[in-house]
Amino acid sequence: MFTLEQSRTAPKELIQFAKDEIYDLMMNVRGVNYVMLCSTDGFELAHVHKKDSYNSTKLAAVSSSILAMVAAFMNEIHLEGCQSITLDAENGKAILTSIPSSKHPLIIVTLAEKDVLLGQLLYTLKTASNRISDF
Repeated sequence: MFTLEQSRTAPKELIQFAKDEIYDLMMNVRGVNYVMLCSTDGFELAHVHKKDSYNSTKLAAVSSSILAMVAAFMNEIHLEGCQSITLDAENGKAILTSIPSSKHPLIIVTLAEKDVLLGQLLYTLKTASNRISDF
């Protein structure tokens, strides 16, 4: 679940393991252009990309803000444990994925082409999230 109370610091080993996971995700799902790992308080920890490097600092901060708004929305509609948020635009998709952890919760921000196989991407993100969470 996304939470804002946690620290943005994480062990280097965890960050490296997570970076390897997001790299594998990007290489194994056609249409994924950019994947970033960030803390729930809006700081970039690692990113990988195929094309168009984005401003990771701004993306991490905006992702944290989206997180706060979604947490408030979910509270209002009595849902718990947001696992992912999918944004579908005319020219692509953005997915925010939760990596729950009591000590180091993280977010994976994924930017993909509009024709990405969404089911494959969501399954791969869930698998990566679970592997990172279990590290």
